[in-house]
Amino acid sequence: MKKLFLLSITLLGFTFASNAQDISDNAIGLRLGDSDGFGAEISYQRALGENNRLELDLGLRSGNGYDGYKLAGIYQWVWILEGNFNWYAGVGGGLGSYSFDNVPPGFDDSETFAFVAGDIGIEYNFDIPLQLSIDARPELGFGDYRDDLDFDIALGIRYRF
Repeated sequence: MKKLFLLSITLLGFTFASNAQDISDNAIGLRLGDSDGFGAEISYQRALGENNRLELDLGLRSGNGYDGYKLAGIYQWVWILEGNFNWYAGVGGGLGSYSFDNVPPGFDDSETFAFVAGDIGIEYNFDIPLQLSIDARPELGFGDYRDDLDFDIALGIRYRF
């Protein structure tokens, strides 16, 4: 009974804290990190309510012997910390593909994979329409090329509008 009471008080506190949230309707920019060869991603955020949003990230990569892309979609909950600082957490997933150069004839030179991801981070919204963030995104991949757990840490810089 005591645990249920504490859980109820905690959820009630999160509800009141999230009602005071003010997030941007849209933000676009870059997410700079590194996980499985994707160093930079084009990042777009769209508010879905007062305290939640959708983030879409497209990473393109051309390396020595391969080309690839990765599209991630993350549903995020955002909470105000203090002043212009927010923290957020989310879940999502995505798709990606690699195409390899110099493979022997008769072998498939491409690999498509899917992944599920979590996301947790902190952001600062300046008085000008600029947002800086740092987040951690563990990704669990499914496919021949990428069937492991990657831990992506990235810095985001976005224009808010």
